[in-house]
Amino acid sequence: MTQSSEKVVIVGSGIAGMCSALALANRGFAVTLLERDTPPPQGDADAAFFDWPRRGAAQFRHPHAFLGLMCNLLEDNYPELLQDFYAAGARRVEFQDMLPAELESSYEPEPGDEKLWVLMCRRATIETVLRRYVARLPNISIVNEITIDGLVTQRRGRELQVCGLKVRRDCVARFGATIAADVVVDASGRTTRFPRWLSDLGAGVPEENDSAEIVYYTRHYRLNPGVMEPARGGKERSAGDLGYLKYGVFPGDNGNFAIIVCLHNAEVELREAVKDGASFDAICRSIPGLAPWLREGTMEATTEPFGIGDIRAVWRHFVVDGRPLATGFFAVGDSALRTNPLYGRGCSTGILHAHILADVLSDVTDPISRALVFDHRSETELRPIFDASLREDRSGIKRALASLEGRMVEDSTSLKSWFGLAFGDALAYAARHDLHVLRGMMRTVNLLEKPGDFLKDQRTRLKLLRYMLRGRTRNASARVQNGPDRAQMLELVGQQASA
Repeated sequence: MTQSSEKVVIVGSGIAGMCSALALANRGFAVTLLERDTPPPQGDADAAFFDWPRRGAAQFRHPHAFLGLMCNLLEDNYPELLQDFYAAGARRVEFQDMLPAELESSYEPEPGDEKLWVLMCRRATIETVLRRYVARLPNISIVNEITIDGLVTQRRGRELQVCGLKVRRDCVARFGATIAADVVVDASGRTTRFPRWLSDLGAGVPEENDSAEIVYYTRHYRLNPGVMEPARGGKERSAGDLGYLKYGVFPGDNGNFAIIVCLHNAEVELREAVKDGASFDAICRSIPGLAPWLREGTMEATTEPFGIGDIRAVWRHFVVDGRPLATGFFAVGDSALRTNPLYGRGCSTGILHAHILADVLSDVTDPISRALVFDHRSETELRPIFDASLREDRSGIKRALASLEGRMVEDSTSLKSWFGLAFGDALAYAARHDLHVLRGMMRTVNLLEKPGDFLKDQRTRLKLLRYMLRGRTRNASARVQNGPDRAQMLELVGQQASA
């Protein structure tokens, strides 16, 4: 491996920041990670989850999905790190383990199934293990409790070149007023201040910004000793959409699991109810797919419910009209693009973005060309995931508003809408009864191919056509999750409040 003389400084040591450091160090770059928070505390995964004041990661204690894209990049590039995750209690769940009950007896492995696996653990576990692994590497240094307050730049002709960072006044005595860098990477996440600093320098960052119009609440639990998790793949699914409410179980490490309840911003009464632990549990127990996880005597809550809002799809443009806004500067992960965390894609897109950056910095030396190639690859490889997430947000908004207004969004008003709904019903049914279709869907879910690419397969298309010919009534049973309707849930919440 050729060592680079360039100094790379990454702001933010979340998952995108640490994965960027890993990928760049593997390519021979000397990397400095700057982090405003303290390092993880000594101890196990529980110590990290309960005791680490992780202000810089707003979703730190919310559930995460570590999808196949991320898992395979880890396995292919950092096998020792993966072993560290297992040692900390993270679990590898294979494609076969995730099959619906209808397909378990007919399953036969095929090439590619080995890529369809996920890692189950809490984000605190991922960050702690990843952080300790990164800290052991010789060409990566981590600086904690430092706050950055601006960019050091210079003009080279028409180009604004980033050549360092300004340190906030209260940190100057320890770290100096500025930090020089050949390349600055913004991995500071959803609350990044870099776009504002660039705008102050005359390089405004255009962005696409769409609200998902939702808030979701999380509560964490731990299974009692000797209690096994409910079986996967049953008729009642542990994740689903009731129209007015989305829900999901996230099994974690060391007997821990979390449940999320997601609501439209206008669901004022339900949003208030899920803040209370007893009401949160009552809501979850009323949903058949969640009830087995909350059986009396099998678990205990380890947190109260807590929420996160301002859920948005954000894409920032750092190349405008074919010119980079600044050279020597790159944004990765949530600093560059955000998708609804409900879909669990953020960690995977973050590590993919990190590897794109490492490829570009290693293969391209001209500053302008670097910015252009990085922008092009980001658009090519990440934009399809972003667009799919945005479409899902808009569909979810329509469903939630229809529930608020007491109507069914599934009612078709034209031939085109009928066909789309019939296709969706057929796809949902096929995914529970046909292994070939399920494999294709799981490649999309795990971001191992562009969203929807499996629908280009002729065999899949013919199968779905046959399912459509069965009629919507028969297929809809696979799409609709059992649970109270909105009126029933509001009544339940009212009774809980009275009690």
